[in-house]
Amino acid sequence: MQIDVLELGPMANCTYLVSQEGKALLIDPAWDMNFLEHTLTEKKLTLLGVFFTHGHFDHVKFAQDLLQKTGVKGYLQEPDVLLAGLDPQFLHVYNGTQTFHIGPFDVEIIPTPGHTAGGVCIKIGNIVFTGDTLFPGACGRVDLPTSNPRAMRQSLVKLAHLPEDTQIFAGHSYGGKCSSTIGYEKIKNPFMRNALRDEERL
Repeated sequence: MQIDVLELGPMANCTYLVSQEGKALLIDPAWDMNFLEHTLTEKKLTLLGVFFTHGHFDHVKFAQDLLQKTGVKGYLQEPDVLLAGLDPQFLHVYNGTQTFHIGPFDVEIIPTPGHTAGGVCIKIGNIVFTGDTLFPGACGRVDLPTSNPRAMRQSLVKLAHLPEDTQIFAGHSYGGKCSSTIGYEKIKNPFMRNALRDEERL
């Protein structure tokens, strides 16, 4: 499995192109659909699906154009559908923990509310696309509509229980870095450390 990190737009957004056996998935495509289509064509990849970690505009901007043109579905958890503003006819809307078998990919959905009510992390193999839930050294904002600090702490604890060698890819390259491991974040990320400390006190 190959992962291409595509930094697009003015907010250091990371779109991920996941490919295997000539098939591809896109994670959080936004901002430049022409570039994404060109990349798929250049790499001779067939797009099978699009997954959104949450519904904030900077993770979905112009994505409906791609969904409409390609005919593939966008997978988005139900609480974030209104937030995303995408036409439901182009979506596969779901709720809660899910596993989707799409071509050569087994996609596990880990609900991780906190940044938004419908935020999720997307696990494929030993890799987790964490959107704006977990960044290297940080976590997503919890002062926005539908955010919830307590839910964010619980989501960080949930991620901390994944195997330590699990690689994460975040929704932005803040500080020039978008990737880390769960084990490293458990040691170095103050937000994850505090969430685990809170859990131990309960």
